[in-house]
Amino acid sequence: MDIFTALADPVRRSLLVDLTDEPRRVVDLAATRPISRPAVSKHLRLLLESGAVTVTDRGRERFYALDPTALAPVESYVTGLTTTGAAPVGAQALDALETEVRRTSRERRRAEPLEDDHEEIA
Repeated sequence: MDIFTALADPVRRSLLVDLTDEPRRVVDLAATRPISRPAVSKHLRLLLESGAVTVTDRGRERFYALDPTALAPVESYVTGLTTTGAAPVGAQALDALETEVRRTSRERRRAEPLEDDHEEIA
């Protein structure tokens, strides 16, 4: 499962938030949710497959921890969305546009009398 698919589920996103502080056991993560431990385990397995979490065995217990490096594709994608596309127009660009509009208007006004004179001759 890729990281984008893993993040599509709100339960998995909330699990990642809980894992930002410290590694936790399934029982600890399930205690704060209205879903069963097996359901939390399934979500953690999918997060593990995506690389978003790591697991460490300590005796009989398994501790899950966030692996922030797995979020790099997401960060790159979001950064690309926010830095490309329709960027806000700066003041300098608006000043240049105003200058161009005035220049074009001035040229049209100068050209109009010639066109009117030409029509009178014809």
